Amino acid sequence: MNHRIAAIASNTFREAIRDRVLYNLIGFSVLMAGTSILVGQISVDIEKLVVINLGLTAVSLFGVVISIFIGIGLVSKEIDKRTLYTVLSRPVQRWEFILGKFFGLAGTLAVNTVCMAAGVFLSLLYVAHRLQRADSSILVALYFIVLQFVIVTALALLFSSFSSPLLSAVFAFALFVIGSFSADLRGFAGMSHGFSRWITTAAAYVVPNLSALNVISSVAHGESVARQMILANTAYSLFYAAMVLCGAILIFERRNLK
Repeated sequence: MNHRIAAIASNTFREAIRDRVLYNLIGFSVLMAGTSILVGQISVDIEKLVVINLGLTAVSLFGVVISIFIGIGLVSKEIDKRTLYTVLSRPVQRWEFILGKFFGLAGTLAVNTVCMAAGVFLSLLYVAHRLQRADSSILVALYFIVLQFVIVTALALLFSSFSSPLLSAVFAFALFVIGSFSADLRGFAGMSHGFSRWITTAAAYVVPNLSALNVISSVAHGESVARQMILANTAYSLFYAAMVLCGAILIFERRNLK
């Protein structure tokens, strides 16, 4: 990463932390504290399962909201404030601007996830009184959630490179929802016939396969995640995000900013 991308990423990180993430962390902390108290009244057999399920789901949803609603404004806000013209008047290429924004927001979400993960483990410690070796699988689930954020952030940047913030939010959220059910979509494609099968199969492989990154339920039940799955999901997520970023850069390079 060159110094220009690093500078844009650092500025994006500071701005995101100052504007959004603090409130998110406060809300998440209150949610997890309240959950821990309520779960204490539930049967001992399922209280741990509930805390892990609720905690990881909250981390995922909070992070997706941040990645979409900050990501869609990374380009449009700079244009509205006319600060983009100042940045591009310096020796900064458009592709460097896009990558800097992406790494800045991705770094923000990673820090945000670490802080929220601490809340999950503290709540788990409260209800279970001790952590077990099997609980290390929660870290894998959190890692997969971060990979989801990487993909959603790239999608938000792609749409913001050519569309309005409102439409960008709609498009990004729609792809997140569809991607969360991509396994069902691929199953439906397998049952289709003729032209509809071609269409559904193409759609199933174009949308991000976010369902493969959702291991919350299995982790909550104490199941481990295979190393091959971790490697495959990492490679897929990075490749998909890279392709989406390439599309965002190509569109932004050709966009008339006047």
